[in-house]
Amino acid sequence: MTKKKKINLRDLNKKMVSTGNPASKMKLGTYVPAIASFAMLIVGISLDYFNLLPFFKGWVRPVWYGLAYAPVGFPVIKEGWESIRKGDFFTEFFLMSIATLGAFAIGEYPEGVAVMLFYAVGELFQNAAVRRAKSNIKALLDVRPNIALVYRDNDFVEVNPEMVHIGEKVQVRTGEKIPLDGILLSEKASVNTAAITGESKPDTIYKEDKVFAGSINLEGVIELETTKEFNDSSIARILDMVQNATARKSKTELFIRKFARIYTPIVVILAICLTVLPYFFVDNYVFQDWLYRALIFLVISCPCALVISIPLGYFGGLGAASRNGILFKGASFLDAITKVNTVVMDKTGTVTKGVFKIKEIKPVGISENEMMSYLLALEEQSTHPIARAIMEYELNGQHYTASDVSEIAGKGLKGKVNHKTVLVGNKALMTTHGIDVPEETDTIVESIVMIAIDDLFSGYVTIADQLKEDAVEAVRQMHDAGIKKIIMLSGDKPSITEKIGKELGLEQAKGGLLPEDKLHEVEEMKKDPSVSIAFVGDGINDAPVLAVSDVGIAMGGLGSDVAIETADVIIQTDQPSKIARAIKIGRSTRKVVWQNIALAFGVKLIMMILGAVGLASLWEAVFADVGVAFLAILNAIRIQKMKF
Repeated sequence: MTKKKKINLRDLNKKMVSTGNPASKMKLGTYVPAIASFAMLIVGISLDYFNLLPFFKGWVRPVWYGLAYAPVGFPVIKEGWESIRKGDFFTEFFLMSIATLGAFAIGEYPEGVAVMLFYAVGELFQNAAVRRAKSNIKALLDVRPNIALVYRDNDFVEVNPEMVHIGEKVQVRTGEKIPLDGILLSEKASVNTAAITGESKPDTIYKEDKVFAGSINLEGVIELETTKEFNDSSIARILDMVQNATARKSKTELFIRKFARIYTPIVVILAICLTVLPYFFVDNYVFQDWLYRALIFLVISCPCALVISIPLGYFGGLGAASRNGILFKGASFLDAITKVNTVVMDKTGTVTKGVFKIKEIKPVGISENEMMSYLLALEEQSTHPIARAIMEYELNGQHYTASDVSEIAGKGLKGKVNHKTVLVGNKALMTTHGIDVPEETDTIVESIVMIAIDDLFSGYVTIADQLKEDAVEAVRQMHDAGIKKIIMLSGDKPSITEKIGKELGLEQAKGGLLPEDKLHEVEEMKKDPSVSIAFVGDGINDAPVLAVSDVGIAMGGLGSDVAIETADVIIQTDQPSKIARAIKIGRSTRKVVWQNIALAFGVKLIMMILGAVGLASLWEAVFADVGVAFLAILNAIRIQKMKF
């Protein structure tokens, strides 16, 4: 396991504030240059059209338009020059600078100003949209607790959550955020975990249940004992993932960036050719006309719509997923999940609750209460999950105490209770001690705990894990989403695994598997190049399989830290139905991104051809370029409004 990056709360605050509400960033001052330029452009066009001032036709005209150009043109030319100094010649700043200065050179002053003005306005809208998308992702998780009321020196004092240690008592008042992960000390609490899970429905938790940082206490004053430091808490982990998610680019983003670096110089060369080559093939060649066509070609070929709208689409997808309690560790996994056609799942903690309950109690030759008295006396000596399930039984009789208790590996327990020898365990334990077991127990699928008192079989208890409420619906939704094969791999006994597999309607269910067996099964499946696998798990033993699968999905609520660190996608609610939702979000994001690519290339290709043959002007070119960028931005933002 890689070492987890520690998060400093104050640094996080700075990061979050720096990308806060876009409205606070986009102050009027940001628009002043564009407003000034637009006003001067309108005045200049009016003077040209109505011929109000005769002297405007002289040297005043280029000076006026030059002044109109300066507020929006100078920053772009400066950016282009800075890029050239760094060795990056062919950028959109370079294209716009050449196109507009060329328009001035041939006397097309209004067009030159208009091209740069609309480009600048387009950039303002693009920047605002990107800020909004980033801000939406941050705002979804902007639930950082700023203070913690910690019990120190016989009183509760306010401290920074980073200063709280494991094992300290923390008090949380009504409406306040729980500052750190811990165990509830109060009898019960009502909490809103929407920031962690994406679910707004309040949860009621009871004494000794887990509580998570970032949840909101809804009723009364509660107390908890911290189990993790702030840097290791659930909310800090989520913030870290979101901070890093936007840095992991998808293949589409990386391709477009590389493409733009090749595409732009090719466009410049074609523009030069469009200006010069007609001299050798066209009668009545007019340099100014062909240069004008080349300038149109440069304006419409600017790749800014692609460069901005594609990452904006992925920002939207990451934000939509976060709102639904799903964390993608990067845009690349939004792409990867769209290709998944096979889902492999663990059982316990993934489709089942991982909480064992007594299903049936069957005493033989003894009352239920007496049998359970003997059984509880031995099981209270065990830490096994099944023993904990049995200990929840409410006894209405005498409580016995066991002595001389010994564990028989893989079979059960033996001890003295009420001066009698008691055996508690599986059939192998009974057989070893020569105790006859009823044949009916051979047909029981669930886990079974048998008891013998003084060498006489005295009954059994069946223990079963429960399916999660949405497990059946989750499988149906995955099939509806086009997943061809859903498989369960479990370490539980084969009979139980197969039974649950049938209940869920799975194509295949295998039990009795060790972690290395699960890994082998998935590696065998991956030998088929047509198979793209998402593995869903929650335990430490699932980490190797999560790592080798095409997309690793971890249950983040109850899942182990190792599984969560290894996985590519985290389901914060522990609901398997969110798997299909994650696939839908990935597909919707990819669809929007490719719509933008098709829109940008389609319109640009048409306008470049029209410009080259002289059927489009600079005005049309700039409206087409800005229009495409604006439509692409609106389409990308649309993901943030979708319901999944």
